Amino acid sequence: MKILHIETSSKNCSVAISDGKELLCLCEEVSENYKQSESLHTFVEWALEGAEITLKDLDAVSLGMGPGSYTGLRIAASSAKGFCFGLSIPLIAVNSLETMIEPFLGGDYDYIIPMVDARRMEVYTAIYDGNSGVLLRNTEAKILYDASFEEFRDRKVLIVGDGATKAKEILQLPLADYSDIIYPSAKYLIKKSVEKFSKGDFEDVAYFEPFYLKDFQGVKKKSS
Repeated sequence: MKILHIETSSKNCSVAISDGKELLCLCEEVSENYKQSESLHTFVEWALEGAEITLKDLDAVSLGMGPGSYTGLRIAASSAKGFCFGLSIPLIAVNSLETMIEPFLGGDYDYIIPMVDARRMEVYTAIYDGNSGVLLRNTEAKILYDASFEEFRDRKVLIVGDGATKAKEILQLPLADYSDIIYPSAKYLIKKSVEKFSKGDFEDVAYFEPFYLKDFQGVKKKSS
């Protein structure tokens, strides 16, 4: 099965093509300016070219459904739904936080806590078992303070994502490790997407909405 994977919930605009669990091509770029609207369709073209296939060869589209950037999620969802409608292929959605733990499973950590930076001292986060990857605490928007996650003070914890920077400054977790260079990536959608494809676990393309978690908060203009 050939699947187009799209992940734009963070600063990383990421597109991949896989054949089953085999990665054929990956195009991604981390940008502080959130370039999803500029880069997404170009990356799709490059990924298809690199994988030496066309859109007509696709069997499904896989999407990092969030939480994360409202604009990034909206752009990716619109594109994914467009491909699915146009090609009459199914849509697969995977929690973006779940993809961030993929490289670290089975290591030396009791727990893996992905964190995506939100506004001020807030992060989008969840808690996973460090070996099995089983979800232990559901995705939430959490304001960090010094006593956050204190129940893990004596456990080996890995905190990953661009929210790890603020977490390291605030949390009192002496055994924790932090990695702020990890972003949700299309290549980490592959394993879960193939599993969902095999089970026929698809989204309703007409009614699917990304996992925004919070309502959009724009900048309010000052009245003159």
